[in-house]
Order: sequence, then C-alpha cells, then structure tokens
Amino acid sequence: MIEFHTLPADSDSARLRSACALIEKAWLDGGRVLVWLNDTPQLTTFDTLLWTFGDRAFVPHEMLADDPAACQAPVQLTAAPTLPATVFDAGFTTLCTLRHDADAAALRFARVIEVIDAQPERREAGRQRFRFYREHGISPQHFQIS
Repeated sequence: MIEFHTLPADSDSARLRSACALIEKAWLDGGRVLVWLNDTPQLTTFDTLLWTFGDRAFVPHEMLADDPAACQAPVQLTAAPTLPATVFDAGFTTLCTLRHDADAAALRFARVIEVIDAQPERREAGRQRFRFYREHGISPQHFQIS
C-alpha cells in the first residue's frame, strides 16, 4: 500500500512534523519503520524532530544499523543514496520516504508513506513519484491533512 499524505501549506517543517506523527502511529500500531531521507542535514533535523515534535512525543529510533534486523529500535533512519540489501530482510513493515526522487526499492515494502506539502518543487516531485507508482501497477491512496 502506498499512501500520499498532502498538506495544504508550503512548509517543510509541517511536512516533517506530519511525517513524525505518521511514523509514531505506525510504530504504536506495532510496526517497524524505515525512514529514508534525502541527505545528512535532513537526517539530522529529522532525528532531533522525532524526539521533539510533540509534547508527549517519544519515538524510539536509531540510525540504520549495519544489521538492521538485529537492531531493537523500531524506527531506523537513513540518508543513503541506495538502500542496502540488509533492509529488505529486517522486518520493516513500513517505509516512510522523504526523498525527492522515486526509487524502485520502495516497491519492496508492504507500506510506503509519502508526505507532501504545497511547496511547488516538492509538490511536483510528489506527482512524479505518484506517477512512478502507478506505472508500476500500484494505485496509491491519497489523504488530505488539514
């Protein structure tokens, strides 16, 4: 299942906070989540945000381990340009991708979360990823976040 969650505002901060909330929900529902980010600065920001995005926020997470299956953290973060093969057998139930570009590796996860805001370049990149999934025979679900 591919989920697109769209925000009406042009705000990277709101987009990342919404992603945190969706990741928290996936974790609380018993899932293991891999978060795939664009680069190290975004990863650093997101790492901090997972601890601070809400008054009661607590999402146990770590950077992607060398052996992700052996890592006890239910949420792991990476900004690697490509996903290592070890992630596909690590028991991740959800991929939250905050990357700009579509990647076929996302197709190997049972659930993919995409969060899009109204910033024109991110919105267009989201449309391209939406088309990418459809071209691969998947009908993404769309949710409007208010």
